[in-house]
Amino acid sequence: MNFFRGVMGGQTAGPQPSGAETIQKLCDRVASSTLLEDRRDAVRALKSLSKKYRMEVGTQAMDHLINILQTDRSDSEILGYALDTLYNVISNDEEEEQDESEDENAQKQADDLGTQFTETFIQDPEHITLLLTLLEEFDFHVRWPGVKLLTALLKNQGVQVQGIILVSPMGVSRLMDLLADSREVIRNDGLLLLQQLTKGNAAIQKIVAFENAFERLLDIITEEGSSDGGIVVEDCLLLLLNLLKNNSSNQNFFKEGSYIQRMKPWFEVGDDNSGWSAQKVTNLHLMLQLVRVMVSPVNSPGATASCQKCMYQCGLLQQLCTILMATGVPADILTETINTVSEVIRGSQVNQDYFASVNAPSNPPRPAIVVLLMSMVNERQPFVLRCAVLYCFQCFLFKNQKGQGEIVATLLPSTIDANSISAGQLLCGGLFSADSLSNWCAAVALAHTLQDNLTQKEQLLRVQLATSLGKPPVSLLQQCTNILSQGSKVQTRVGLLMLLCTWISNCPIAVTHFLHNQENVPFLTAQISENLGEDERLVQGLCALLLGICIYYNDNSLENYTKEKLKQLIEKRIGKENFVEKLGFITKHELYSRAALKPQPVFPSPEQMLFDHEFTRLVKELEGLITKAVHKSSEEEEKEEEVKKTLEQHDNIVTQYKELIREQDAQIQELKEKVSSMTTQTEQLQATVSQQQSQIQQHKDQYNILKLKLGKENQSQSSQGDTQVNGLQTEELSQLREELEELRRQQTLLQTQLSEKDALIDSLKSAAKAAEGPAGSDNTELLQELEALKNQVQTHLAEIGLLKAERQELLRRAEAGPSDTAPPSDGSSDAAKAELENRLAAQTAEMEQLKESRSGLEQQLAAATSTVAILQTEKAKLQTEVQESKKEQDDLLMLLADQDQKIHSLKQRLKDLGETVEDEDDLRDQTSDEDDEDED
Repeated sequence: MNFFRGVMGGQTAGPQPSGAETIQKLCDRVASSTLLEDRRDAVRALKSLSKKYRMEVGTQAMDHLINILQTDRSDSEILGYALDTLYNVISNDEEEEQDESEDENAQKQADDLGTQFTETFIQDPEHITLLLTLLEEFDFHVRWPGVKLLTALLKNQGVQVQGIILVSPMGVSRLMDLLADSREVIRNDGLLLLQQLTKGNAAIQKIVAFENAFERLLDIITEEGSSDGGIVVEDCLLLLLNLLKNNSSNQNFFKEGSYIQRMKPWFEVGDDNSGWSAQKVTNLHLMLQLVRVMVSPVNSPGATASCQKCMYQCGLLQQLCTILMATGVPADILTETINTVSEVIRGSQVNQDYFASVNAPSNPPRPAIVVLLMSMVNERQPFVLRCAVLYCFQCFLFKNQKGQGEIVATLLPSTIDANSISAGQLLCGGLFSADSLSNWCAAVALAHTLQDNLTQKEQLLRVQLATSLGKPPVSLLQQCTNILSQGSKVQTRVGLLMLLCTWISNCPIAVTHFLHNQENVPFLTAQISENLGEDERLVQGLCALLLGICIYYNDNSLENYTKEKLKQLIEKRIGKENFVEKLGFITKHELYSRAALKPQPVFPSPEQMLFDHEFTRLVKELEGLITKAVHKSSEEEEKEEEVKKTLEQHDNIVTQYKELIREQDAQIQELKEKVSSMTTQTEQLQATVSQQQSQIQQHKDQYNILKLKLGKENQSQSSQGDTQVNGLQTEELSQLREELEELRRQQTLLQTQLSEKDALIDSLKSAAKAAEGPAGSDNTELLQELEALKNQVQTHLAEIGLLKAERQELLRRAEAGPSDTAPPSDGSSDAAKAELENRLAAQTAEMEQLKESRSGLEQQLAAATSTVAILQTEKAKLQTEVQESKKEQDDLLMLLADQDQKIHSLKQRLKDLGETVEDEDDLRDQTSDEDDEDED
């Protein structure tokens, strides 16, 4: 132990050993000592020297320390010392604190040292696996230094360590258990570890998310006080941002898990918002960023729309608007809230309509849009706040033609209210103010009210401005060109030129109004032809774009400024090549590509606020078209116009035929419905036939029972002889004969009717076999069913005939009785007579029932025959209509083939003339490529 006393500061005689020598001796003791206590003391000594002699300890002791971790797993104290020593060697945090006063080279050397030791440690992936295993130890002195060491390794070599943990069995799950640790120190450092682990690795982010990370993190945020919480809330929010940013799978999981609804309480603010702590501002800022991640424009449109809908339904948007209109909110939080609301409403009609209805708590109440625009055109407001308001206004109008119309309507003479400030008045005021930044913002905002909306471009031409007393009003379009020609600041002119280009593009009426002013074209040609400085090159390019739009969208309604005359003017005053070169100045500008990246206007300084994102898309679309239009000759223009007109005519014809096809499809669908209805009727008839079969079977059963009864009675009376019928009266016998004759006549008549029905059914069968389509097959089935019904009726009639024969035999026996038998006694004769009368009465009742049954069957047969006739008529009608439809479709196909051949010949003529003609497949491919570029 004397050795350790010397190392730890005890006095010894002789020269003191150097730090390297001491560390070497300690390493030898760690390697060679058999007693656990000696090894523990040696590792403790290494820990105390590891900060001062970082290089020496890391170089000489790392292997020994790793060996301790592998072999002395049973002693938590020595494990803790070893982990602390490795952390001191690998971590750069302590060095950063110590090297604040040193130069950058020393700091860089310290960082490199930590990186080198990290590389040494992770050369064997088993070391990381060993560390993950140690994290399962519950002992505080092992788990906490293990967490810190793994965090330091991830900071120094994040990608490599992430790869090892990813392939380690249950590696990420072990780290997720740290969030459930009851000791806050370990839980909080576990959050820092997971932050480093999830940086830039989508696979680990998904695993962490599916390990119930969202639920645990949101619970911790709630427990810590949400936005009023401390640094732990900040760490949780940073981890949530890592998991959700640019990870569509986790974003969808977050939404489907109803976690968006749990964000609403974060943004509940009181009436008194003064005195917010710096930590609360930081927390709320991160919470707003988390909302923006879910609705970012870079996400897929479907996912963004789904999250926007959810945020409106759960009241999150309403809560954000409350913060927007609250007083005392810090400026940076207000700015970020405006940006967040912007992206929550962008492209969502429901959310945009709600935002339009929000009023500020003023007297009288004013719309939130008006209050925000007042801040945007106020030069005393912070620059970032003004940019946020502009972004909010752009998002409000994005794909919102209703909102665009409402803004433009506030500028029209019929809707102007002199007693209140409107959005249109604020934009006009900003457009013509002395502040160039207000000019630019107002011009871009007005351009967004016209984006992809031809109706509002034409409506804005009606706006008249009063310049001064005694002078007539001028149009808004003319006033913009007047300010442009006065030579104001570059930022103002760029804003006005962007507004004019957006206004007159794809609007020939606006082009005509612009060219109607005789001073506009000479001004543009003069601006383009001059050789100006670097700052003016962008203005020249925008002037060239504006003049090119006047050519491309010119309807030749003004004789002095037709397409051909404007091109001749360019060739004389500017030169075509020079014009195209000046037009290219726009896309070559360094700020153009930055603005084209994302919709949000983010600029380092007001001077660099020159381009709008939507305008860059317009330039990309028009630059090639204008270049091609300028180089075309008048003959080519005329030919192209003729071809366009011809193609339009053919398109109109094709459209008409398409409408005709749609109508025929509707008719065919209607016929199919009729067939379906007839099929239903057939099924009903089939059910009726089944019911009739059941009734016939019942009659058969009754007849059989009656026949059995009669047979038994005849056998019992045979011994008594046939003399019992002697008492029958002559009247009864004659009545029975008449009934028998009547039944014979009815049977003959029914047989005749059945023969006629047979002939009719045979003819219907022949027609059904010749018919086509589903109706024919259905009728054939019905006829088969009717044939079966007929057979059953015939069977029933045969049975009636048998019954009649039996009655006839009974009558015959009654007539022959007096001559063959001796007269019986009076008493027995009366009894036999009564019994026979009863039997005849029963048979007569049975005959009446059979008559009624036969009558019912005849009626059913007649109804079925009538239905067959109706179905046959409908089938013939359907066949006729189908044949006519087929004939019309054949004619249509021939016409379409003819039109396609004509279009092909016209396109071939264009190709022969040297023109580039794009097929529909090429156009679709080009469109899909542009969509992919936009999404990127």
